[in-house]
Amino acid sequence: MADSDLKIRKPAEDDNRIIIPDQETGDEHLFEKVLEFDNPQTGHSYVLIAPEGTGESDEDEVEVHAFRYEDTGGEDLSLFPIETEEEWDMVQEVFNTIQDLDEEQ
Repeated sequence: MADSDLKIRKPAEDDNRIIIPDQETGDEHLFEKVLEFDNPQTGHSYVLIAPEGTGESDEDEVEVHAFRYEDTGGEDLSLFPIETEEEWDMVQEVFNTIQDLDEEQ
């Protein structure tokens, strides 16, 4: 992988959940952080999340959502959609690489 200087962080056990409010209904949805990483080439940070409780069995297929984020300090994150094909390709490559490494262990 060309971006070997990416800083990848798996969330700490007590810091692996985030709540995302639904802007239309006001409902809150709980997600688990799957992976966080920084790309020093772009200066952006990324987070991959999945709805809490999914993937508890190895047979479950998990829907993972990816966002670029900015840490606003405290407990809040500002999430931004990934907009370019190049960004999507990079995020997908990092995620697939980490999954492959986890499967080997």
